[in-house]
Amino acid sequence: MSPEPAAAPPPLLELRRVSKSFPGVAALEDVSLELRRGTVHGLIGENGAGKSTLMKIVAGVCAPDSGELRLAGRSVRLSSPRAALAHGIVMIHQELNLMPSMSVAENIWIRREPLNALRLVNHRELNRKTRALLDELTIDIDPATEVGVLPIALRQMVEIARALSYASQLLIMDEPTSALTERDAERLFAVIRELKARGVGIFYVTHRMEELAALADEISVLRDGRHVGTSRAGDLSRDALIRLMVGRELPALPAAATAIRGPAALRVRGLEVAGELHEVSFELHAGEILGVAGLVGSGRSELAAALFGLTRRTAGSIEVRGTEVTLDSPQAAIACGLGFVTEDRKDTGCFLGLSILENLEIAVLDRDFVRGGFVRATAAREACERMARLLRVKTPGLDERIENLSGGNQQKVLLGRWLLTRPGILILDEPTRGVDVAAKAEIHALIAQLAAEGTAVLMISSELPEILAMSHRIMVMRQGRVSGVLERAVADQVAIMELAAWTRA
Repeated sequence: MSPEPAAAPPPLLELRRVSKSFPGVAALEDVSLELRRGTVHGLIGENGAGKSTLMKIVAGVCAPDSGELRLAGRSVRLSSPRAALAHGIVMIHQELNLMPSMSVAENIWIRREPLNALRLVNHRELNRKTRALLDELTIDIDPATEVGVLPIALRQMVEIARALSYASQLLIMDEPTSALTERDAERLFAVIRELKARGVGIFYVTHRMEELAALADEISVLRDGRHVGTSRAGDLSRDALIRLMVGRELPALPAAATAIRGPAALRVRGLEVAGELHEVSFELHAGEILGVAGLVGSGRSELAAALFGLTRRTAGSIEVRGTEVTLDSPQAAIACGLGFVTEDRKDTGCFLGLSILENLEIAVLDRDFVRGGFVRATAAREACERMARLLRVKTPGLDERIENLSGGNQQKVLLGRWLLTRPGILILDEPTRGVDVAAKAEIHALIAQLAAEGTAVLMISSELPEILAMSHRIMVMRQGRVSGVLERAVADQVAIMELAAWTRA
């Protein structure tokens, strides 16, 4: 009599009929799915579909209202992130959770620091352990560097290193490549494949379908808080995935090249910022989208900050519509008709403790809605409600705290804040970072519409397909300098990378 085949091991994690509601919003309804050991399970859906909420439940950040979590066949209750860590579950959040005033090493090993005989932190050993970890991940950062001085892409790598420093059996990655270059992303993918080989199970949340194609074994789709399907990676086409995600066809990417270039709205000559920008000169025209490309550390975000008066320029001139101006503060920039959507919505964009209404109206309240010392609250709310409807912000109401929105909906609120100022010049630093394909299409269409109506748009993006599709001209930066400007008709990824990565004789 032949022996019976051994029973298959239980999944690493089972989610059974998980539901979660917040005031006015059903974030998750009866969601069930599984994660197997040694696999990458992709999770995709529109902003507000419930992906981050579901992963926060797995990571112990919040508790489900109903449903069950089973880890290796046993029911578990993850009452806190520390409880999740005790079960080998680590989450890399979409919005970074680092302490800017502490070093890289201190952030990675916080509460796990090596101690000396006097029970004090052994900083030499701390830095040695950090260096070994970073070398394993081929991340070139000094462990003693204060995190607050690092660009956002390097902070993202520190967050990833911290998560991987735990001996985790289940890793959750929420948009881990949103601030990474293509090279850094490939480095991360190699780490993920090594973790798979060790038997680690990975939930991978992303809006980038090409990443799912490269990494995922299975893909689950959420829509409006419900699980609408799971398939093996490769079984569904990109278009089929999008239809599952949004329940509708998406508009094609707008043809930015059809806009008509007007007179110069912004003229920059010899702009310098000590240690950051060197002799930057360019023109931006009304009705034009000028894309700004470059590698991490090239000076793109520093240029945006200097134009908006957030950093002090040490040389050079700036003209707005033919008049030289001194943009030494955001207030001065706004007065000259500039708006600025920052790349880091958490640290420098959103006021997380305030409502959606307060975040929308903050740049225009004094200018447009105060008469005789009194706030015209009804008029301000109506204007903000119109903007929220235009941008399809998914929220139960404008009095909801913005921190309760998904990352993509927070991004829409930031964009709406500056659209309310009716800017003649709009600076967009990574405007679709962490935004799903449907919201990205809507934001692209809106940017193209603004340009067609005469707005001058300076758009910084790390996504070369986005830069190539949306821009009339592309300015490439390298080491704080403009290394070249390409007309859209002759631009491609190779030409951009040549200017971004190599110095020409």
